[in-house]
Amino acid sequence: MTNARFIKSVTDTAKQDVPQMPWARGKRRAMFISRRKAAVEMRKSA
Repeated sequence: MTNARFIKSVTDTAKQDVPQMPWARGKRRAMFISRRKAAVEMRKSA
């Protein structure tokens, strides 16, 4: 029975916690896109 209680607490916590994705709007998204563009430019010269 303790295993069921543990699993229930884990699923409840997972539902409450929504991690920030790098492609979300804002500064993090702009940083992610700039890194991706820099990597593309580096590959062009290789």
